[in-house]
Amino acid sequence: MAKVTYHVAEHDGGFAYRVGDVWSEPFPSHEAAIAAARSAAGRQSVEGKDAEILFQLADGRWQTEHASGGDRPDAVVVDDIKG
Repeated sequence: MAKVTYHVAEHDGGFAYRVGDVWSEPFPSHEAAIAAARSAAGRQSVEGKDAEILFQLADGRWQTEHASGGDRPDAVVVDDIKG
């Protein structure tokens, strides 16, 4: 199972969460950023419908992939401020 980690830290004059190198909008308090990260992580576990996804590869060819609506990652929140 894939794992998604939401890191909460000080960012852009407030507090925010990030996944990889992508930051959320800043929140005025640490508590608000933690709550937003927990909310986002919780939505990761919501199952959706199966779908066929069509996308273009770097070489110009088109690729079709089946995406299972039940294939959800394990999402966790890490508070980088508290360690």
